[in-house]
Amino acid sequence: MQRKDLISVRRAVDANIGRRVRVKSNKGRHKYSIAEGVIEQSYPSIFTVKVNVEGDTNRLVSYSYTDILTRDVQLVICE
Repeated sequence: MQRKDLISVRRAVDANIGRRVRVKSNKGRHKYSIAEGVIEQSYPSIFTVKVNVEGDTNRLVSYSYTDILTRDVQLVICE
């Protein structure tokens, strides 16, 4: 059952490559990091998001599909 869930998460990320997303990631001890960026690439076990940091600096951050399943990372598609 978990493999099917992982495949469905990957397909959902693949379908949204190039779209703007809001990423909320769990940093532990009830701390969260919230950032907005664009889904850049999708790989077999991870995907990357280009996040705009303060000013004009862009940073490439990677997340695993398992992080979404365990709810350590939440993605929200921005309209």
